[in-house]
Amino acid sequence: MQLVEGEREEILACVKEVLGNNSKTRENLIPILQQVQKKLGYLPALAMEKIAEGVSVPAVDIYGLTTFYNQFRLNPPGKHQVKVCLGTACYMVGGDITLESFERRMEIKEGETSPDRRYSLDRVACVGCCTLAPVVVVDDQVEGKVTPTRVDGIMLALEENGESPGEQKSGTEEDGNNGEN
Repeated sequence: MQLVEGEREEILACVKEVLGNNSKTRENLIPILQQVQKKLGYLPALAMEKIAEGVSVPAVDIYGLTTFYNQFRLNPPGKHQVKVCLGTACYMVGGDITLESFERRMEIKEGETSPDRRYSLDRVACVGCCTLAPVVVVDDQVEGKVTPTRVDGIMLALEENGESPGEQKSGTEEDGNNGEN
């Protein structure tokens, strides 16, 4: 994913600060990666390259570590984060279908962020609301019994409450102006 304006400088400053506050040893890789991710929200490729240089390990080792542990995020979180539960109860009543519906509607796959960084889509193991299965967490708001039709409603609500009224995500504006312009 391409970096947005000013992000390169932010990444370099963050990595420099974290490396300066830690012993630059292979044993400290996970804490270093965790600290960088905490500050940036994810681990961009540039950060991993600079950490590899700072700790004197091959960049491929850093990438291997970040892809092995599911705590690490390689894509920036979207402004709106959608987490689909695929625990046993949710999966059994269509959680996988719910995930596929979000993937189609957002035009991204699980684990990705939309190019405009408005949405990110992730799967989670269990939300703890099994009686509401299938469950989706949207920006920390739990949504229960989410069917493909509810996916459309959730996405429509996010788009209507969006921060960029000039964006056209679909062709629904042609039959009315909704009081704007």
